[in-house]
Amino acid sequence: MLGLVGAGIGASLTPAMQEREGRAMGLSLAYRAVDADAHGLTADDLPDLLCWARRLGYDGLNVTHPFKQAVLPLIDGLSEEAAALGAVNTVVIGGGRLVGHNTDWSGWGRAFRRVLPDAVRDRAVVVGAGGAGTAVGYALLEQGADHVAVLDTDGLRAEEAAVRLAKWFGDDRVSPATDLAAALAEADGVVNATPVGMLGHDGMPVPAELLRPDLWVADVVYFPLETQLVRVARARGCRVVPGGGMAVQQAVGAFELFTGLTPDADRMAAHFRQLTGR
Repeated sequence: MLGLVGAGIGASLTPAMQEREGRAMGLSLAYRAVDADAHGLTADDLPDLLCWARRLGYDGLNVTHPFKQAVLPLIDGLSEEAAALGAVNTVVIGGGRLVGHNTDWSGWGRAFRRVLPDAVRDRAVVVGAGGAGTAVGYALLEQGADHVAVLDTDGLRAEEAAVRLAKWFGDDRVSPATDLAAALAEADGVVNATPVGMLGHDGMPVPAELLRPDLWVADVVYFPLETQLVRVARARGCRVVPGGGMAVQQAVGAFELFTGLTPDADRMAAHFRQLTGR
């Protein structure tokens, strides 16, 4: 018994992907979404929600925006990556303990390398310094990025994310940024790690005039699969990495943590394409 906790997740494809893969693996697997918006829940309700997950016999929960960092003080242990990132997207429940993991960074990294394997050492800008942005920055640096600049509308949050990443990868490879145009002028690619572009959050986190053809553009948003940023970037000649790959690959990692079994990543990707009509 698994679940997803987040805000505005009514259209999430994760439940369908996890249940379908469970059936293919011979498991009796149920996966339910708990939409904070639909139920009027806030971060203050997380302690009760986790308590009831234990009582109801849940084996794990995925956690998404805006709870990836709020859940940290409420769990019993963290994986090394989750501790480094200061964000959790997967909570495994067992033996009376809640253990937090992060499959966002590894999922995004695998998805990126599948599309742009030649760009792993590029200089990049990450727009958004929340849980997703920090995970993307970690993935970029772990796979060999020369430098990552982190930018956020909250300058302090960008500084905190950069400091966190620098502890693992060095001050020379990561820095906060305040001027998007200046940061992009020195970069090979940009990643949107904000909710901007998803349903209910229309817009573009990067102005169209800054999307030059030699810049690769990636998005973590996958609903809609082709965000305005992805669409405009492609039209301007940029190589693009839509958010669907990360959605699949983080689910692959979570499935393995929840069940102890290795899922078929290609089968899950094919199911995702069916669900999105792609």
